[in-house]
Amino acid sequence: MSQWVLVLNCGSSSIKFGLFDISQAVIPRKPRWNGKVDGILGSGPTYGDSVTTPHAIALGSEHPYSEALRHIIERTQVQLQDDVLVAIAHRVVHGGSRYFKPVLVNDEVLRDLRSYIPLAPLHQPFALEAIERLLEIDPSLPLVACFDTAFHHTLPEVEQVLPLPYAAFERGIRRYGFHGLSYEYMAVHLPELAGDHARGRVIVAHLGSGASLCGMHDLQSVATTMSFSALDGLMMGTRSGALDPGVLLHMMEVEHLTPARVGEMLYHESGLLGVSGIAADPRMLLQCEATEPRARLALALYVRRIVREIGSMVAALGGLDLLVFTAGIGEHNAEIRLRIIQGLAFLGVQIELAANQADATVISSAASAIPVLVALTNEEWMAASHAQRLLKPGLSEV
Repeated sequence: MSQWVLVLNCGSSSIKFGLFDISQAVIPRKPRWNGKVDGILGSGPTYGDSVTTPHAIALGSEHPYSEALRHIIERTQVQLQDDVLVAIAHRVVHGGSRYFKPVLVNDEVLRDLRSYIPLAPLHQPFALEAIERLLEIDPSLPLVACFDTAFHHTLPEVEQVLPLPYAAFERGIRRYGFHGLSYEYMAVHLPELAGDHARGRVIVAHLGSGASLCGMHDLQSVATTMSFSALDGLMMGTRSGALDPGVLLHMMEVEHLTPARVGEMLYHESGLLGVSGIAADPRMLLQCEATEPRARLALALYVRRIVREIGSMVAALGGLDLLVFTAGIGEHNAEIRLRIIQGLAFLGVQIELAANQADATVISSAASAIPVLVALTNEEWMAASHAQRLLKPGLSEV
């Protein structure tokens, strides 16, 4: 009889899920079954999985999130049949200054994680709501919290400390970094793809609706663009990225915007959407940039910010041995990758156009001074692996 872990990645209006067999010493990278509930808080929620095409479902208006979770658990039981669900693993964005490894959730852990909601208001509340609802559904089922901040625990102190009075650092105001499960998977996967190059000076560009860079050395995080919050660093779909704090002071003191209004703007109305006034998705902006100047400007700024931050990170690493693109845009948007690599020509990076267009693993040309890869991330497998190690100590080492 196999033992299975269900991995949940909970967003504000969607829940992604995947089912992994942890009976084996080496967990298969591909889930046995996965899917997504989308549009949970909207008027037309949908459900789809590996064996079911997306279709409308009724969640009700009073507790739609809870009902979506119940639907997932019911469908999971159908998939399991006589096998056993031994745990549910959750991607939790923020582990604060206390949680640097995955943990089994209890009342104390849940209380701590609630206190970190102000540090990640876009993501943290929804993972915690899922955990709370699942505790109500089955209190005996172990829940594992896997933190996006944990991988960056290896950042040197000079990268963690912000240039504020040191007392702020002592209160936990520091660079945490995010997208850690994705980068942690890269630390497992890149040696398989690139051999010893992966242990050198590596920059991984996690480019999705949220985006960041991680500078790695010897497969550990030594620099990252996101800082205290998931607003810092790169320009994103609806988030601003790094911004002069004087702009925020001006908006609050001169334009009299409330902190809540500024937060709404920075998280939901900025980035590609804010500059273009059209869309947060670069695919849509690429389609209309020829006739829409602001779409063209938004894309140019997006690429420029990535190129600038890569240049900065090369300086922090003292050079570069490998550049990697991952996540939705990084894995699938050949035009954005091309424009970024063109902006890095000063590093001697050269692209193989056909390979890039095909989303190949290696997209740099033979003449490139630095190998450039496209690597598919697998945060769900990473979370399942953490759950296995907690529940079955000694069985597997990632």
